Amino acid sequence: MVSRAYTVAFQGVEARMVEVQCAVTAGLPAFSIVGLPDKAVSEARDRVRTALTSMAIALPSKRITVNLSPANLPKEGSHFDLPIAFALLAALDILPDDVTQSVVALGELSLDGTLVPVVGALPAAMAAAEQGRSLLCPHGSGAEAAWVGDAEVIAARTLGDVVRHYSGQTPLPPATPGEVTLGPSKHDLREVKGQERAKRALEIAAAGRHHLMFVGAPGSGKSMLAARLPGILPPLSAPEALETSMIHSLAGLLDEGGISRARPFREPHHTASMAAIIGGGRQAKPGEVSLAHNGVLFMDEFPEFARTVLETLRQPIETGEVMIARANAHVKYPCKFMLVAAANPCKCGYLSDPARACARVPQCGEDYLGRISGPLMDRFDLRVDVPPVAFSDLDLPASGESSAVVATRVAQARNIQLKRFHGSHGLMVNADATGDLLEEIATPDTEARALLSKVAERFQLSARGYHRVIRVARTIADLDGSAEVRRPHIAEAVSFRLAAPVFA
Repeated sequence: MVSRAYTVAFQGVEARMVEVQCAVTAGLPAFSIVGLPDKAVSEARDRVRTALTSMAIALPSKRITVNLSPANLPKEGSHFDLPIAFALLAALDILPDDVTQSVVALGELSLDGTLVPVVGALPAAMAAAEQGRSLLCPHGSGAEAAWVGDAEVIAARTLGDVVRHYSGQTPLPPATPGEVTLGPSKHDLREVKGQERAKRALEIAAAGRHHLMFVGAPGSGKSMLAARLPGILPPLSAPEALETSMIHSLAGLLDEGGISRARPFREPHHTASMAAIIGGGRQAKPGEVSLAHNGVLFMDEFPEFARTVLETLRQPIETGEVMIARANAHVKYPCKFMLVAAANPCKCGYLSDPARACARVPQCGEDYLGRISGPLMDRFDLRVDVPPVAFSDLDLPASGESSAVVATRVAQARNIQLKRFHGSHGLMVNADATGDLLEEIATPDTEARALLSKVAERFQLSARGYHRVIRVARTIADLDGSAEVRRPHIAEAVSFRLAAPVFA
């Protein structure tokens, strides 16, 4: 007789169903696992055997064969421990076979039978819901998995709890969704002295999810401004939180007992490799662009990143997804992020300061920012020159609006966009609008169109640049509460496109 249980194997954010078949047959005593397992899965037999021994369950002196079907799908990770033990318990007539077939299980076993949390509980729960099965997982993974309301989630602490639950001795209550509540942001926009234009650009970028670039001398406040961006962004909606958390679950970042509504803010170092930024490695794991999905990717010292890394950003910025192609896997991850870049105007950093500029001006700045290709630069909607702050200004009291006030306006603009794109699949903010839809929602009036035509001809805007100006103008109009895109909105959008002299 062959007993069956079910688990999942991960391919990107997709969890593919795997049938765990277990047969106990006559023959020399052996415990073998087949079905293209990796080293961690092959080692499961020793963990399962010892965990069952700790429960006073002795394996029979027979041949135990576990097959992971489909056999041509690579099986990676330690989460196969629990489903293998689950199927083996059914083969030993300790648990009913019909019960094990109605459950999707995943979890790592300690030698004493304790269940260890594993990555991927959230995508596994989604797969279980699609199959009409319940999910069995370790207690530490239950809070995140329970966010999928269509599947019952049983979160057990030990293998003994699993046996007692499914044998009816001590039923476990279903797990409840857990949410990590973060306190108020420690960073406030009022702490930034001056830089009103940069603050305005930050607000526009947050409202429409536009890509933003700061260029300024060292110490002018570029990183300080970027650090305050999470404080003005609205929280993730429930679908966004679920989508983002599925990626974080695969990366093992959900370790606080639930998922968070805070938007991701990723800031990789400029020495990061292409696999770290885009994703990849032996198991084609998500990179920083995917971990920043529905949030912010802040890249400080932008020109210092490797040229190959910067150029690979071009396609994800446009499409909102990244395909990682390897010899043994083709994995697609979503990556709709807001790119915020910061750079010095030149290698020494003082190109715009006449008192400190080096003798190589302007060649110094052209060489340094020339590391950023034209096509990549063209993808930034807002470009801001951040001038240095005078020492006298630093002694002044905090001024300007707080993050809470700006966040309210951003939230109102986002709500307008949600209503505008209601019913449009995959569209939530102005940065997503393309083609006929962009023409429909952001057609400038006569005066605004005349101004835009002059600017496009005078500065030789590309088609991409032309459309990005219109998108930014639509966001500025939303912040202004205007139903139409007018001349002042176009003028402000153009000013951010052509603001800094270093971009000319």
